[in-house]
Amino acid sequence: MKEPDPYIAYLLELLAPVGAASARRMFGGWGVYIDGSMIGLVADEMFYLKTDVDTRPAFEAAGSAPFIYQSRTRTIPMSYWSAPEQAMDAPDAMQPWAQLALEAARRKAVAKPKRKRTS
Repeated sequence: MKEPDPYIAYLLELLAPVGAASARRMFGGWGVYIDGSMIGLVADEMFYLKTDVDTRPAFEAAGSAPFIYQSRTRTIPMSYWSAPEQAMDAPDAMQPWAQLALEAARRKAVAKPKRKRTS
């Protein structure tokens, strides 16, 4: 069995007090989940947490920055913002930020319209 990525293992340790933390490879990075909800992503060894209109001001005040996706034709800021530097130090420092991300992810899931099934 392959050894887990040390950075991802550390993130999962930081997130453990919030809920069942897991990570999956995606698009050259990682998706980070708590209790099945995607609350973050890792790109280039940087951890970004899910934000929305309710939580973004706290991330801005902490000096965080959005994850920027560069398509072929434009630059697209995403709804994931860098975890505050101090949050990366210990689980108790990460917990309030991860909780905000989890709340944002859950609000997003509730707001999504249900797809109609086709038979």
